[in-house]
Amino acid sequence: MSGRRIRVAVLYGGRSSEHEISLAGGASVLGALDPARYEAVPVRIERDGGWQLEGATERLALQPGVSGGGTLVPTSPGGLPAATEAGPIDVVIPLLHGPFGEDGTVQGLLEMLDVPYVGSGVLGSALTMDKDVVKLVLRAAGIRVAEHLTFRDGTWDEGTIERTIGFPCFVKPARLGSSVGISKVHDRRELEPALRLAFDHDSKVLVERFMSGREVEVGLLGNPPRVQVSVAGEIRIANDSEWYDFAAKYDEGGMELVAPAELPDATASELRDAARRAFEVCECHGMARIDFFVTDAGEVVLNEINTIPGFTATSVYARLFEASGLAYSELLDELVKLALERHADDRRYKH
Repeated sequence: MSGRRIRVAVLYGGRSSEHEISLAGGASVLGALDPARYEAVPVRIERDGGWQLEGATERLALQPGVSGGGTLVPTSPGGLPAATEAGPIDVVIPLLHGPFGEDGTVQGLLEMLDVPYVGSGVLGSALTMDKDVVKLVLRAAGIRVAEHLTFRDGTWDEGTIERTIGFPCFVKPARLGSSVGISKVHDRRELEPALRLAFDHDSKVLVERFMSGREVEVGLLGNPPRVQVSVAGEIRIANDSEWYDFAAKYDEGGMELVAPAELPDATASELRDAARRAFEVCECHGMARIDFFVTDAGEVVLNEINTIPGFTATSVYARLFEASGLAYSELLDELVKLALERHADDRRYKH
């Protein structure tokens, strides 16, 4: 790629309920990529799964390149490649949230095509997407997480929930993000509607113990063992939401981010250490935002790992690194570099 711009395909949209959030992230990244260094190729994935160049009428397919990149080709109505090509792709930035994007599916496609891409691989993406399984892995590694029960296929046991978890508690789909389908349950009366809502979004649902305290998040950037952890930022709800729900996250003025968070030095250090260990244990690469609770008793409890965090310039992940001294455009430069480095390293073992 010496002497020419890097051709970057930005994947955004997607099939999940977080489609609109992904569109905002894609638009922000496309506007921030330095045109002197990158040729950006905007690829919108529609809700039906079709890939399309923004502004074009033809659907696209991504095919393997000759030496590690890929080629986007238009497809005929029957799905077969058309005669003309849309051009080579050096690296992909997936900005897809939830199923069919953040869960290892797109990452597996890109691996099969031998195309470099930003972020975690198949294992890290799939593992962290499943809130149930990732808790089992984190507990085994000695990283504190909230107690939970898992239910499948629309069935549950209210008595076990009340005895084991108690109220208040949170009910959430196991494999979704952005607080979609999540409810805070105050008593047994609210439990059934919350479970039914969660099961509308996923066949596997968690009931999780409520953690009283502060919500604190950190960003991670790098490929293990060289991983940078941002300053910690505290989420303070600024609207009428009782907890950090969809409205608090995405409505203008819904929350305030305090970065650096006002924490004792020992607590801030524990947060960074736990985040770095979780990133490595879960086979994450490139980037992640890890969300914690700091309880009223001062305990650090990991809540979630987001391998494709919200990615506008005003999203928490970008703001955490801005507070750490890394501007948004520089963050994108580093992520592209990390993707190309990881791909080159992986090819030594896969070919």
